Amino acid sequence: MSRKQFIQSLGATCKNWTWSWSFINVEEKVIIFGAWDRNTNGSSALIFALEWITNNRGSKSAGFDQSREHIRLIEDEGYQLKTFPITYGENDDGMPVIKGFTPELSSKNLKRVDDKWYASDENYEFNLPEEILGSEDYFEGTQKKISINSYERNAEARKKCIEHHGHICAVCLFDFEKIYGELGKNYIHVHHIIPISQIKQQYKLDPVNDLIPVCPNCHAMIHRTQPALGIEQLKNHLSKMNK
Repeated sequence: MSRKQFIQSLGATCKNWTWSWSFINVEEKVIIFGAWDRNTNGSSALIFALEWITNNRGSKSAGFDQSREHIRLIEDEGYQLKTFPITYGENDDGMPVIKGFTPELSSKNLKRVDDKWYASDENYEFNLPEEILGSEDYFEGTQKKISINSYERNAEARKKCIEHHGHICAVCLFDFEKIYGELGKNYIHVHHIIPISQIKQQYKLDPVNDLIPVCPNCHAMIHRTQPALGIEQLKNHLSKMNK
């Protein structure tokens, strides 16, 4: 079964079967998005972003306006969101192509964070790799092929990061020592600006430029999406929420 046949079997259609990102069933008020595997973390997937208005060549993405309207229909007109998994690939020009898809539809909720929209379950999980000791050279990202991916992280790199940036959260400015006194002194999480799961190879870590201190709450929110939220993206989201 082709992607077109799958979508049509669901009573949905689009403006163009070559470049459409999303599809609509007007009668049942359903919007369907394909969820790229590389943008999926657990049951949450990034399905639309304003920055996608241009493609890798710098031209306007053909499917952008259609998908933006589909997002509006979900937010404003009560359309239901559903997704199906698709596998990411690239052609010789570096343009995204669909290597494959799974003809399984899942009902999702739409969540907006800054200028990005995510399809997720109401109570969705995320994976946050634990920090463990590593080498003195701050090598990070060695991926182990076991039942799940395990990542090596370096305590000395964390120390160098905090020595430079301090112990205050880079997102919300929370200071554990200020609130908890001696108990909270020197306590903070460290976030890898470039997610290890995206590197998938060993690289030499720069503790000052590749790591940033964040509180556990902000760290958890950063990792609730795939790709992980950027520091500025989460700061902008908090700013809008507090207006």
